[in-house]
Amino acid sequence: MKKLLLNIIMFFSLVCFAQNEQLAQYYYDKGDFEKAKISYEELLENVPQNTQYFLRTIDCYQQLKQFDVAEKTIQERLDKYKQGNLLVELGYNFQLQKNDVEAKNFYDQALERIKKNPNEVYGISNSFEKKVLLDYALKSYQSATELDPNFNFNYQIALLYGQLGNAEMMISTFLNEAYANPQNSIMIQNQLARFMVDEGDANFNETLRKSLIIRAQKNQDIFWNRYLSWYYVQQKEFEKAFIQEKAIYKRDPESLSNIVNLGQLAIEEDNQEAAKEILGFVLENTKDLELLIQANSYLMKMKIGKAKEKDFAAINTELQALLKQYEISPFTLSLQLIQAHFVAFNLKKPEDGKAIVKKALELQLDDFDVAQAKMELADILLYEEKFNQALIYYSQIELDLKNDVIAHEASLKSAKTSYFKTDFVWALKQFKELKSANTQLIANDALEYFLLINDNTVADSTQTALKQFAKGDYLLYQNRNQEAEAQFQMILKNYKGQEIEAVTLLRLGRIYEKLGDFTLALSQYQNITDHHSDGIYVDEALFFSAEIYNKQLKLPEKAKPLYEKIIFNHQDSIYFVDARKTFRQLRGDTNL
Repeated sequence: MKKLLLNIIMFFSLVCFAQNEQLAQYYYDKGDFEKAKISYEELLENVPQNTQYFLRTIDCYQQLKQFDVAEKTIQERLDKYKQGNLLVELGYNFQLQKNDVEAKNFYDQALERIKKNPNEVYGISNSFEKKVLLDYALKSYQSATELDPNFNFNYQIALLYGQLGNAEMMISTFLNEAYANPQNSIMIQNQLARFMVDEGDANFNETLRKSLIIRAQKNQDIFWNRYLSWYYVQQKEFEKAFIQEKAIYKRDPESLSNIVNLGQLAIEEDNQEAAKEILGFVLENTKDLELLIQANSYLMKMKIGKAKEKDFAAINTELQALLKQYEISPFTLSLQLIQAHFVAFNLKKPEDGKAIVKKALELQLDDFDVAQAKMELADILLYEEKFNQALIYYSQIELDLKNDVIAHEASLKSAKTSYFKTDFVWALKQFKELKSANTQLIANDALEYFLLINDNTVADSTQTALKQFAKGDYLLYQNRNQEAEAQFQMILKNYKGQEIEAVTLLRLGRIYEKLGDFTLALSQYQNITDHHSDGIYVDEALFFSAEIYNKQLKLPEKAKPLYEKIIFNHQDSIYFVDARKTFRQLRGDTNL
């Protein structure tokens, strides 16, 4: 009984303590530092060794300009615990009082502590960084490394150089670390990519490029060819990346899979010429069946994506020839599914398409391949307006491969199926959940449809216009572009001035782009920017217009001001990064 009573008392003590901590945090976040100070003092009295409570208490004193109290409290803790980072806290307390001489004195004392005991670098450098005393943080790491070569703070030092605006030293330190410890390369590339895209000054990319080239010239290790290839991929200069990959291949003939992946990236960025050259090289230089199938699959997808109806017969013949050459087996599944999709969606023979998939499902496939085949079968069933059957297959994929990317893709397609059925309540629920998907493309797609349904339901509770719009989207899904165009034109005529108008213009613009009528496409986008400038589709209209002028009509001077509008007026747009990069390119910046 005593033990039970003791447990109950301890439980309630913990609950009360947690509540006190939350209350202190609440006052602190609210900026009520007098009440926060009292709360943190009480917490610190109960747990004197808690560093967070101590630092928060000191911060409250400083916010209330009680610098003498703060100094006394820090000094008492320093006398008791002898921690070097407390010298930084003392120095910062004087800095806040604009007593720079005394502040420097304590900062220098902290650095001296590292020279006596290099292990103190962790606490001291961390305190300097938290106070944004970057020069002192840098000296902390450098001092410790000089005294003990076993320390490796290259990553932290490089980041500090970057924050201090010393791009050359940041790049040099990062590259030295990457070469010395290749296991850290991906982490370093992520940081360099962030500076290339988000934070780099006008010369950052050029400085990085030159540094990589110099290292590749001085050191013949293919490590630097790989780094240069990575750099050019970030810049979407696939031809230059391919030169580096060929150099790697000459010394490492097992590296063709990287070249296949490069070809895929070129296709995704709509650089057909580079993709053909890259994948053609693969076909000429390998007998590996898996790589041959991969390369041919990417090439066929690219051809189908750009094909006109007059090209369909030749493509069908080519697919048949490839499957005859490489035979029907689990290895050629990707080609089989491409053929099934082409036959169903382009040749308008869904029964033949389903027969190809069902034959593929009889093969000895692993779970992932089964999911891919079921996905194609569901897509064809959806094409045939067999919504419920399609949903069954999408659901099976979601259950069989939980948390896999293909399961999220199946979830998205399931949501779109509900949308095509005009079951907007269920579709909205699914899109809402998918907005936070790990895969950015799926999350963006889900967000687009969520806003479409939500906004047009608010504007029209009967959802009459939305139902007509979903019908147009379904016609697009079925590859019936001319019928879809007529449907969207009808919506424009019948619902002019309503919420649905802007997104309808956007759809029409995309249809005209697909049909190659760029003048008509531009007129739809112009209509959005002229009459729906406060809506959510303006950034898309600007970006798609800029892309047409830049890539299709070869009129970069007309594209530049459109990219610029995205940069200055739509920083939250998913097209912001691409717009800024292309704008700089067209402007002739040296960092590209």
